[in-house]
Amino acid sequence: MDDTQKGNILIIDDDEGVVRTIIRAFKRLDIKLAYSYNLLDGLKKIDNNDFDAIFLDVNLPDGNGIDKIPYITDRLYPPLVIIMTAYSDPDGAELAIENGAWDYLQKPISSKDLKLQISRAFKFQKQKKQNANPLNFVAPDLIGRSSAIQKCLTQASQIVYSDANVLITGETGTGKELFAKAIHDNSARRNGEFVVVDCSVLTDNLFESVLFGHEKGAFTSADKNRKGLVALANGGTLFLDEVGELPESIQSSFLRVLQEKTFRPVGSENEVYSDFRVISATNKHLEQMTSENCFRTDLLYRLKTFLLNLPPLRKRREDILQIAKYQVKKSCKDHNLPNKEISLDFVEILEKHNWPGNVRELINTIETSITSAQFENTLFAFHLPAKIRAKITRLKITKGQNKSVILSEDNFFQDSLTHKELISKTEKKYLESLYKSSNGDIQQLIKCSGLSRTVLYRKMKEFGIK
Repeated sequence: MDDTQKGNILIIDDDEGVVRTIIRAFKRLDIKLAYSYNLLDGLKKIDNNDFDAIFLDVNLPDGNGIDKIPYITDRLYPPLVIIMTAYSDPDGAELAIENGAWDYLQKPISSKDLKLQISRAFKFQKQKKQNANPLNFVAPDLIGRSSAIQKCLTQASQIVYSDANVLITGETGTGKELFAKAIHDNSARRNGEFVVVDCSVLTDNLFESVLFGHEKGAFTSADKNRKGLVALANGGTLFLDEVGELPESIQSSFLRVLQEKTFRPVGSENEVYSDFRVISATNKHLEQMTSENCFRTDLLYRLKTFLLNLPPLRKRREDILQIAKYQVKKSCKDHNLPNKEISLDFVEILEKHNWPGNVRELINTIETSITSAQFENTLFAFHLPAKIRAKITRLKITKGQNKSVILSEDNFFQDSLTHKELISKTEKKYLESLYKSSNGDIQQLIKCSGLSRTVLYRKMKEFGIK
């Protein structure tokens, strides 16, 4: 089995019998095997090693395997996650695939099925790594070294070799138009126009005139022939910004143009052909909109041959400083100012802020800070907008509050509890509160509570905390 040779596998399962079975299945093959009996240890191994595939159990002593699939796959060359479970759970299977799992297997799993899964997985990984070549993708305005953004750049570098339509999704300010322009600039259409269509301003009245153009005399103010945006995109790219805002009344007409690549200018009797590629962007959930009959399903399928989802800035915090330095240098140059240094307290605020407006908000904040600093040589936290500094200061003050459970005097007697019962009730309430505030992060729970892992698991089981 050539496809299963020279690969790395990690098994995360608390059942020693299952681990031994998988190890035996690959004993005679050239495969490196590692295993963990709990989720935390498994995630540490994933962070410190490059695995091609991971056999992951669902119900582990310290968490649910399916919940961690997005974390496991959020890296430049992610391992393929094969979920294993002893329970028949169609909802869990669906959720696992939606979260990015390679496959979902029900125990017991035969040696034959294990080898077949790994053969396909290794072949897929080998093919993907051979085709990934982000070095040929030139995008100087897309800043970041995080695995999240590098993963997007790798996807974009593969998209440029195709002429198929692309849908870019992500929150406002994540750089959807920058990615669209970079895809165009690196594609075979780079010598054609990159034409932006703001779908949020298209109405029934403007739709035909803006997109298709018009002939002289087509209406009162049409004093000359005018090309529409679709004609301008001939040989290039038509970028549909905020495509989720496209009015329902014109989605049908727009779909026909995308399919046929032909249109009729207002006032003309002849159809015109335009050879364009479509890249769309939206911050809306188009799948949900189709289920609510707000967006045509066939139009969505036409737009999303390739799907590129951009991460919010809070998911790539390691890029914040690099983006900030780049923007400081650029803004100073634009305003004819000498380049400014960045102080540590300035960086601290930047890295702690959540950036709901993402990269766009960060860029605007840098612009504001430079304006505030004027000819001063160094940017300090004081140069940042007061609202941002106030939020971070508030977090500093409130951090550490609500770490303990405080009972009022009335609670001691209201249930006629014995000393042992009261201690047990208080301890349960404390652990429940701590679990909720840490979002179930076992490592954080251990750090905050001061309990050993063994004691923490025992008490969580005792109090029914899952």
